[in-house]
Amino acid sequence: MERQITIHYGKEDIAASLHYPAETARKEGRCKSRVPLVVICHGFVGSRIGVDRLFVNTARELAASGYLVLRFDYLGCGESSGSYGQEGLKSMVEQTKAVLDYALGCSDVDPAQVTLIGHSLGGAVAVLTAASDRRVKNLVLWSAVGYPFNDIVKITERSVYDSAVKHGRADYLGYEMTPVFFDSLALYQPFQEAAKFDGNVLVIHGTSDDVIPADYAFLYQKVFWTRREGRCDKDIIFQANHTYSSGEHRRHLIKTTKDWLDGQEALQAEWQNWMI
Repeated sequence: MERQITIHYGKEDIAASLHYPAETARKEGRCKSRVPLVVICHGFVGSRIGVDRLFVNTARELAASGYLVLRFDYLGCGESSGSYGQEGLKSMVEQTKAVLDYALGCSDVDPAQVTLIGHSLGGAVAVLTAASDRRVKNLVLWSAVGYPFNDIVKITERSVYDSAVKHGRADYLGYEMTPVFFDSLALYQPFQEAAKFDGNVLVIHGTSDDVIPADYAFLYQKVFWTRREGRCDKDIIFQANHTYSSGEHRRHLIKTTKDWLDGQEALQAEWQNWMI
């Protein structure tokens, strides 16, 4: 079952979709009455639908396997209110935390199994959120941005950034980008913040990604491996593009993600049984 919801954020409204877990997929174990939570963070000027319905398909498959999944539109994107280009990276992190507040308020959520899935710029936002919010236990990064300012300016082209600085605003695909947005990107370094997260991580990237370099996956894994706690797994999908557009690559992406999440839940169940 799916439900369209609105999450209030200050004077604005965040549009979201909540996917309830299939009853037939209830888990076994001490916390079988509680369900794992997955929150999906979309990328730059994206939406909770995703390119070629990537996030819709992911949410439905995970819900069929017993997960409560929430996908949402950042302010100014999709059906949410507000202006995207006037918000900054800090605002996106705070919006993500507001979404977590709502999701964790839903009944039967297992607080030990809270996962953020972040794609592209949403991956960087997910890293920054997880590094500063201990409620996040697992992190899944799909083609994640590593250097927000450089990566996004490369996407928009330098002329858009220069115009925003000179005139106070610039058009990009109909979005009004401001210096506030670009300046916020330069303030954060996800690779540095990643080390502050002590949960488990899955990093996935495609070798044919011409938007965000696949090398970032190796850099993220290297950073996560330096931590005292938490493991990091990596999967490089041969010839997959930035949005995993082919059917084969998309099936690989979603299956790998689901299998990994199932593995995290199994580890949690083993830990709970050991504690009894």
